[in-house]
Amino acid sequence: MNRNKFEDFGIQDEILKALEGLRYLHPTKVQEEVIPAVLAGKDIIVQSQTGSGKTASYGIPLCADIDWEENRPQALILVPTRELATQVKEDIMNIGRLKRIKATAVYGKAKFAIQKSELKQKSHIVVGTPGRVLEHLQEGTMKVDKIRYLVLDEADEMLNMGFIEQVEAIIDFLPKERQTLLFSATMPSKIERLATFYMKPDKLSVKIEMTETSKPKIVQTFIRVDQDSKMEKLLDLITVENPDSCIIFCNTQEAVNSLYTFLNKNGLPVDKIHGGMIQEDRFGVMDDFRQGKFRYLVATDVAARGIDIENVTHVINYDVPVEKESFVHRTGRTGRAGKTGIALTLVTPSETSWWQEVKNYAGQDITEGSLPSQRLVQRQKADFEKKLQERPRLKKAKGKELNQGIMKLYFNGGKKKKLRAVDFVGTITNIPGINADDIGIITIQENVTYIEILNGKGQTVIDAMKTRTIKGKTLKVHKAKKS
Repeated sequence: MNRNKFEDFGIQDEILKALEGLRYLHPTKVQEEVIPAVLAGKDIIVQSQTGSGKTASYGIPLCADIDWEENRPQALILVPTRELATQVKEDIMNIGRLKRIKATAVYGKAKFAIQKSELKQKSHIVVGTPGRVLEHLQEGTMKVDKIRYLVLDEADEMLNMGFIEQVEAIIDFLPKERQTLLFSATMPSKIERLATFYMKPDKLSVKIEMTETSKPKIVQTFIRVDQDSKMEKLLDLITVENPDSCIIFCNTQEAVNSLYTFLNKNGLPVDKIHGGMIQEDRFGVMDDFRQGKFRYLVATDVAARGIDIENVTHVINYDVPVEKESFVHRTGRTGRAGKTGIALTLVTPSETSWWQEVKNYAGQDITEGSLPSQRLVQRQKADFEKKLQERPRLKKAKGKELNQGIMKLYFNGGKKKKLRAVDFVGTITNIPGINADDIGIITIQENVTYIEILNGKGQTVIDAMKTRTIKGKTLKVHKAKKS
């Protein structure tokens, strides 16, 4: 059956309305195949290229099937990186926003106690990296007796990063009666073994073949360069290319730091990201780059896998990647959503033989280019410097339309004042013109509570709460600051 509209899947109006707000107009090929299979209760193993819409392919049926009344997690999604955990959590919460689906992200290098507190609250879906999820399971801070879905996203990358043993240990904690969904860009034998061992025999296998229409439109070029002059030649290339938005990939944290310092000294609007940075800084950099606050991001492969950033016009491999698979994922950050992107790879003499292997593995049309002449660089310099002076045009945040009628409110009372969700709901729904459908996700912490008010009624609640109490307690209420 051909399903070219989300309405054809028989999912709830709240999900459909959220998808419309997210500008998800028609299902992608992987969504057409996966959504009905998940809704039908099938285990499924999916091989699909990056940028094919796979997060929504499992996020939509999960949100559609979640029982809102159940407080314990009903789905566990395992991903290889912290950045991806945060992105998937946001995608899930956007899809399930109007159904009030609460997702929690857990990952390493973040405070365990804060995550423990979040997991004590109503949490329908948990997204996490294997190491931290296993830690919560071993400490007993995450309850899994109600888990009905396990999603293994970017399974091949979890294998590459050495997480498969942790994944298997996590599976041993989960209920045997569950649905398992496995997504992978490639299908190594260890991933196939994992699927055979932990999934039902009648599992459905889906392979989304790359067609001319679905193939990313990326113009690929490699350029030979000497190691000693590499930074200067990169700057010449950037001057001539003059990208609107560019990710430059290096293999090591040291290379990222050095290149960032060089580009920053040369006046480029640039920031950096690598695994040695504290998590808050990494998230802050990625958010700013998504919004277009700066044009150049120097990164290790933490930014290569699964990260969805709109309108990246250029990807530059400053180093030939150590892992052949990384080349495909790096270059896949551009040429998304039907747009044409440019991918450039710098190859030093010591990298020549390895580059040949990477190129053969990629199986893509990659032509050899040459470094720009100094005459061309000088001719392009005025345009390049003019763009450097321009004020950046900020990109529209994903889900902005969906969230227009939503206001997140801050209440200065929480668990320590023995306040529960039902206390807030009871008080707020007694305000004239407010009903339960106007109340979104409620997050109760030790000393504060955050509540999303839907349908443009946030200010009405703020005004009314000036003369109302919750469980006999007068609380300060105002619009929450953006975290």
